[in-house]
Amino acid sequence: MTFISAALLLFLVMDPLGNIPLYLTALKNVEASRRVKVIMRELLIALFVMIIFLFSGQAFLSALHISEPALTATGGVILFLIAIKMIFPSDSHSDPKNEEEPFIVPLAIPYVAGPSALATLLLIMNGEPERWPEWLGALFAAWLLTGVILLAAGPLAKLLRNRGLIAIERLMGMILVAIAIQMLMNGIAEFADVLRAAN
Repeated sequence: MTFISAALLLFLVMDPLGNIPLYLTALKNVEASRRVKVIMRELLIALFVMIIFLFSGQAFLSALHISEPALTATGGVILFLIAIKMIFPSDSHSDPKNEEEPFIVPLAIPYVAGPSALATLLLIMNGEPERWPEWLGALFAAWLLTGVILLAAGPLAKLLRNRGLIAIERLMGMILVAIAIQMLMNGIAEFADVLRAAN
C-alpha cells in the first residue's frame, strides 16, 4: 500500500460528505459563532484518538494472536459492509436530541474516529509497521481533507443539496467496494501461501 492509497482509504472510511447532514443536525442548537470552534475541537479530539489507535493497535493484535492474512481478509469484509452501507444508506443514523453543545460524542466519535476508521488504521499499520511515518502522514492528510469538508458543511450542503451529497457518497462507496474485494482476495491468497508453506 502506498501513502496515497492509504490516505484515500482513510478518507473514504471517514466519509466526510456522508457526515455533513449529521454534523448539521448535531450543531443545529449551537450558536453560529461557535460552530467553527466546536468542529475544530472535535476534529482534534478525533485525530488524537486515531493516532493513539494507530500506535497501540499492533499490541492489541499481538495479544489476541491474530494473523496478518486473517486481519487482511477481515478488513476486506468490514470495508465491504461499510461500502454497502454508503451505497444503500439506511435511516438508522443517530439523531442527537441533546440541546447542549456536543462534546466528543457524536462529532469526534463515531462520526470521524469511528469503528471503520480505527479498523482501517489497524489494518494499515499491521501490514508494514516500519513505515509508520507514512501511515501517520496519510492519517493526517485524510483528516485534514475531512476537516476542510466538515468546516464547510453549511455551504456544501446548500451547493450540492441532499441528492448531490447522496450521489457523491454512493460513488465513494463503489470505490470502497473495489478496495474491499481486493483486500479480501489478498487475505485469501496470503492464507493459501501460508498453507502451502506449511505443507
